[in-house]
Formats: sequence, structure tokens, C-alpha cells
Amino acid sequence: MDSGAVFAGLHPNPPSHHLLLRSSQTAIKLINPLCTDKKLFSSLQLQKQSRFASFGNHSNSNVNSLKVVSPASTVSFELADIDWDNLGFGIMPTDYMYIMKCSHGETFSKGELQRFGNIELSPSAGVLNYGQGLFEGLKAYRKNDGNILLFRPEENAQRLIDGAERMCMPAPTVEQFVEAVKATVLANERWIPPPGKGSLYIRPLLMGSGAVLGLSPAPEYTFLIYVSPVGNYFKEGLAPINLIVETEFHRATPGGTGGVKTIGNYAPVLKAQGAAKAKGYSDVLYLDSVHKKYLEEVSSCNVFLVKGNLISTPAIKGTILPGITRKSILDVALSQGFQVEERLVTVDDLLDADEVFCTGTAVVVSPVGSITYLNKRVSYGNEGVGRVSQQLYSALTSLQMGLTEDKMDWIVELK
Repeated sequence: MDSGAVFAGLHPNPPSHHLLLRSSQTAIKLINPLCTDKKLFSSLQLQKQSRFASFGNHSNSNVNSLKVVSPASTVSFELADIDWDNLGFGIMPTDYMYIMKCSHGETFSKGELQRFGNIELSPSAGVLNYGQGLFEGLKAYRKNDGNILLFRPEENAQRLIDGAERMCMPAPTVEQFVEAVKATVLANERWIPPPGKGSLYIRPLLMGSGAVLGLSPAPEYTFLIYVSPVGNYFKEGLAPINLIVETEFHRATPGGTGGVKTIGNYAPVLKAQGAAKAKGYSDVLYLDSVHKKYLEEVSSCNVFLVKGNLISTPAIKGTILPGITRKSILDVALSQGFQVEERLVTVDDLLDADEVFCTGTAVVVSPVGSITYLNKRVSYGNEGVGRVSQQLYSALTSLQMGLTEDKMDWIVELK
């Protein structure tokens, strides 16, 4: 492991009965028989470091591997000892994270699983000084039979690649991204909530970790994945949220980076979001920065309007993030007989809608109970969960959780 990345603050190991522990003179491999990808774990080696001494008694120095054995679905799997019935949407330290590095002008090659913990960066790291960073978000779900599902991870991989090009960064290939996600999920399997109790949120990061003083691309890049079990993003759950249309601040501008998932897009929304929450609203809905009348998105969600059988959402034109849940909802709605369109959507369209909802990886589908614009409040469906919101939420979550047949070929099952 590169000496420039030091990991500390390690957390407790998985239960001892879940691991076959053996010492290693050279490297430690994680092997999981539920994984269908034969290359997956063979390429992920953990360099032996002193922190692994806590794994157990290493009395047999002639054996050179550690196996993480994940039982078949017919065998009970020991979960982490947490309150699964009261999961919020917050960070919970898990067991492992994934690290892969490369230099500027080169490509990513070999990655490693490391114990979850702090990372060390130079004060001159490109991500700290110039915001050269991207992130993604996706989830893993546990089925009733014990198998684990990922939802469209290749879409996240491609979006990261597109964002990296905009931010002058190298990116893992789609295959590397997906295999790294699989490895991280399987290594943290005991943190995946039971069916119906939540999901394992997966956070890939890509950042300029190398030191740079003048404004230029960093000389080194780090791809990192960590995970955390989560419940609902909004405290309301599927209950309707209340939004206020922001007229002073803007999330993105034409020609900027609103269409990629760069880290710099998110801190600027905190001021408006905080003011809205102080007034009792759930979040902020932003308008375009030019005409100030076309809808863009909520702080971290895409927005949809329903009028009759027509579902509309703002078109992707460089200032709106191309959400993967957004894309999926459009396809699900079409399959269920709705008309869908991507276009410029005005505030007047919003106020005249029969129903409004938001979509995102964290929220999935979140119905909107009311919108406030220039001190005028408009409510939808008696502020209850709208019929279309409920229908699309049920359809998509049933697919994500493996409760219905995957006719879209969107699900990646880890066995």
C-alpha cells in the first residue's frame, strides 16, 4: 500500500464464527462463495499490516490466506448488533472500505480492501484545495432468501466516468467500478439490513489526492468506496414532504458542473436548505439561473409533475443531474401506461399539477405534500401520498428488493 495513505480508527471485526482466520506472510485475500464473478476476489489482495493482528491467534504461519465465508441462503447469517427497526440516514462505521490509486495520465489498475477508517491526505491535496472530486451513491438490498441485490451499478460507473472527464480526472472502468462495489458489499455483508428494514448505502468517491499548489490537475487520484446501513432519507419516510421554491440562490448555471456529481455542487445548497428547514420545510426546489422560472431540482433530488396521465420532469440540459432513479422512474412509468416527457417545466406548471414527487437514490420516490412559492402555498392530494407516487414507489422498490421479476435487466444479484 502506498505510504501516502495511512488508515486509522479501525473498528471491531466481524463475529469470529463468521471468519476462517489464518495468518499470512505476504497477503490476505477475501473470498466469498456467494460471488458469481470468479475474478472478483482473486484480484483484491489486502497487504498484510499490523492492524490485522486483532483478527485472532495466528498460530499456523504456513497457511497464507484468510477466507470470509458467507453462508448459503439456507443458513442463518449473523447481522451486526444494531437497532434495525430505527435506522436513520446517517453514517455508521462498518468493517471494510475499498481503495484504488493511480497517477495523473495513467489508468486505475489494482484495488485493495482495507479496514474502514480515516485516511491521510496532504494539506495540498487537489480535492481539499480545488474541489477536484466526485461521488456516487447506490444501494444494496437483502432478499428474503438471503441473496444480495445491486440496482444498476453500471449506470453509476458510467456517470462517474462522465463526471471525471469534466473534472479532468482519470476514472475506473465500468467493470472495475462494479467489481469494486461487489467486493465492498460482500466484505460488509453483516451490515446489510434485513429485508424491509433498510438498505446498505454505497458511497464511491473519486478525488485528486495528490499534492498540488498551483491550479492544475492533481498528480495522483484515489478511488474509494465505503458503505453504511441506512433507513429513510427524509424523516417523513414515504409521507409527503413540503418544499419551498428558492428565488434568490441557484444550484447551478449553464456551462457549469450542475450536470455532474462533483462535490462542489452540494455545499452551496446548505444555506438555502438550512433557512428552509428553520421555517419548517423539508427542502428547497431550485429554479434556473437565467430565466428564474423553470424548475431544475431539489437539493439532492430530481422533481416530477403529474397532470392526468402525463408525467413531466425537467429536461437534462447540463444544469440538472441525470439521476439514475430519475431515469428508471421514466421507464417504469412508461411500462405502466403513463405518458412521460422531459421538457422545460415552469413554476406555473408546478402550481397547476395534480401531484408532485421527487426521486433519488437516497429517497427513491418521495411524494410532495405542498409547494410554497412567493408566500403562496399549494397543496396536493390533501397532502397525502398521491396515487401515482405510491404506484411508482411500490413498483420500483419491489424491483430493487427482488420482490418482482426484473424484466428490465437492471438487477445485479450477488450469490
